[in-house]
Amino acid sequence: MQELSLHVLDLLQNSAEAGADQVSLQIIEDTQQNLLTIVVEDNGRGIQPELLNKIFDPFVTTRSTRKVGLGLALLKATAESCGGNVEISSQVGVGTRVLATFRSDHIDRPPLGDIAGTVMAHIAGRREMVFSYRHCRDGKQHVFSTRGYEHLLEYPEFLIMVKETIEAGLKNLKTEVD
Repeated sequence: MQELSLHVLDLLQNSAEAGADQVSLQIIEDTQQNLLTIVVEDNGRGIQPELLNKIFDPFVTTRSTRKVGLGLALLKATAESCGGNVEISSQVGVGTRVLATFRSDHIDRPPLGDIAGTVMAHIAGRREMVFSYRHCRDGKQHVFSTRGYEHLLEYPEFLIMVKETIEAGLKNLKTEVD
């Protein structure tokens, strides 16, 4: 994938398909540590231990529509090629946490991409899901949540406002904005 936001979208889609009604996304840019961290947590079904042991195998998937599941394998390959890693913890009936790290200045690290557009695409029409997003850069942060706004997630005007609000927040953090 050419930008990290596409990996994020894949993780968020996995959460939705796991039946999560609460999903959080955190992106932490720590320039002092030269580290970019992406965390997606949900309260979905969780992953069975036997599947968790082989979760990065591209030929392992829970989907019945196809026999491959490349998303997590590609994320892990991308992270490792940038001096980072991917860790997944999950408990059946509780939820899943995916933590991906990347060396910020690594030449092979893809750009963050359109995170605001990714969030907008993910929350569109998902009235049943509470979504929270926190983006930190060197101690400053921008926070967004759909809590209390679930009834507005069907309206394109609201979604555009969400995207613009996130873009403005990222600009204030002086983070990558594509």
